[in-house]
Amino acid sequence: MEPKIILLLSGKRKSGKDYIAEKLQNRLEDKAEILRISEPIKSHYASYLNLNLEELLSSNCYKETYRQEMIIWSDEVRKKDPGYFCNLACSKAVGKDIWIFSDIRRKTDIHWFRTNYPGKIKTVRILANQDVRIARGWVYTEGVDNVTSECDLDDWNDWNLQVNNNDEASLKDSIDKILDLLI
Repeated sequence: MEPKIILLLSGKRKSGKDYIAEKLQNRLEDKAEILRISEPIKSHYASYLNLNLEELLSSNCYKETYRQEMIIWSDEVRKKDPGYFCNLACSKAVGKDIWIFSDIRRKTDIHWFRTNYPGKIKTVRILANQDVRIARGWVYTEGVDNVTSECDLDDWNDWNLQVNNNDEASLKDSIDKILDLLI
């Protein structure tokens, strides 16, 4: 079953994309599900190198050990098929009315969704100040924070909405604005 709406969330590392996705899902209850493009990337990469998938899916140091190499590997896959991981992620959907993708990182991701699900796409850029991201554990990493997977959407201006996630007050306001976009 196709969704009525697909919400694409984007933002820098430690901007709170997953956190906001979970808050939205809690408010939308059984109408929404969270999907991630990173899940099939990590799953295929773990299988390819015989790594621990559960550790790659977590937010711990294990994932960070492999992040740069995984980005390079997934970019090679995308060169052959830009929508490869988007398609795999959609195949995991269980049929809710709203699909929330919490990890949109590339223009090709947005183009793929708009092409394959016309009229159903809502895009939101989540912003957080650098000092807030640092407090959440972000550390600048060469080869991660300055490559396409992190920077491709920095100059994208076609967002339905841009929201701030710097503190609890801005988070509440942002959740309300996103929910208004979905209704």
